[in-house]
Amino acid sequence: MAIKNFNRSDTAPNCDVNMTPLIDVSLVLVVMLILATPLAFESRIDVKGAAKTGQQAEVEKKSERIEIIVESEETVRVNQNVVKRTVLQSALTPLLAESVDHGVFIGCEPGVSHGAFVDVLDQAKQSGATEIAVFDL
Repeated sequence: MAIKNFNRSDTAPNCDVNMTPLIDVSLVLVVMLILATPLAFESRIDVKGAAKTGQQAEVEKKSERIEIIVESEETVRVNQNVVKRTVLQSALTPLLAESVDHGVFIGCEPGVSHGAFVDVLDQAKQSGATEIAVFDL
């Protein structure tokens, strides 16, 4: 069996630098930089001076619940005040003008006809109520 001599001058040592890992790492860094650059510009927050953009806060109106209970064919109760059904619209209009959400809650006592209840719904809508909720007594 022959012994190989590695110190012989006829075979030159391999002195080449392996460039593949260097190129791979460089390309990964370039791709990460390309992907991260737009995120850096989008994540900033521009703050303007308070003296230029400051405004007076709006005074928020108190939301008051307008409750209508149909007690009989002729009378309804609007926020604990008894009102005749014929003048309900004139009693509701100022209350709805002051209201923030223009909402009305309507309830009906047992024994009141369907026509009287629908008439109260119609008068509430004509008075300016945009949201009408019906509840059970």
